[in-house]
Amino acid sequence: MSTLADIKGVGLGLKRELIPQIQSSYQQSAISNINFVEIAPENWLGAGGKFAADLAWFVERYPIACHGLCLSLGGPDPLNIAFLKQVKTFLSANKIPLYTEHLSYCSDIQNGQSGYLYDLLPIPFTEEAVLYVAARIRQTQDILEQKIAVENASFYATAPISTMREIDFLNAVLAEADCDLHLDINNIYVNSVNFNFDPYEFLRQIPKEKIIYSHVAGHYQQTPSLLIDTHGADVIDPVWQLLDEAYALFGAFPTLLERDSNIPPLPKLMREVNKIAALQIKNNRPEIRIDKGI
Repeated sequence: MSTLADIKGVGLGLKRELIPQIQSSYQQSAISNINFVEIAPENWLGAGGKFAADLAWFVERYPIACHGLCLSLGGPDPLNIAFLKQVKTFLSANKIPLYTEHLSYCSDIQNGQSGYLYDLLPIPFTEEAVLYVAARIRQTQDILEQKIAVENASFYATAPISTMREIDFLNAVLAEADCDLHLDINNIYVNSVNFNFDPYEFLRQIPKEKIIYSHVAGHYQQTPSLLIDTHGADVIDPVWQLLDEAYALFGAFPTLLERDSNIPPLPKLMREVNKIAALQIKNNRPEIRIDKGI
């Protein structure tokens, strides 16, 4: 059974089109730097047939992290308890040690009806919101009977009522909720361009002890001052440099390459996976030993 300690080295988001490519290349040196994979539980709950068999194949061979999409930690409606109980059962059944979610919201109530907005929207950066979101994170942890990690989100507008900086809001939530941090390096960079702040200053204020693992990804430049977090392009040099600085500050924590659209063949993705591994080794990553399960 995988444990949290097995989430280490370099990871890759497990998209359906990558499954046969990874399976056919398994145990080949060309993909040896894939040490763990990440899935969205919403895409796998209740899976049967071939999908269930594929998941079982990965459970036996790789540590898996679950990164949720629809919990809506900052949303106005009550947490979806039934969904969380499904997630708890799913994590246990598939030996998955880690569940993370976005520090954002994706639901709303209108005319007494709750619904999903199909986007991740920013929470107002206020003391009131800190207490509200932290209480929902604690409730989630109580239901799951384990700590979760929350991811710093990308965003394109701030709520007019915000009274705190993003970094102060993030750190206050982490402290109040007693949860871990899923650090997204690309999101720091995207927000720094969109809202004109120094990403390195932001990074230096991250609590090292809270980092559980990180994401690195590509984005789309709509204008010089507006970046869109698409996960649909190669990682750019400034984001690589920010990741390198994060390793220098905090050590070579586990890092996953996110690619959600325009997904190239696995050999091309491995160039970026291998670059993450090289940066980790440069920053004194301990040797990675993975039990392949066979």
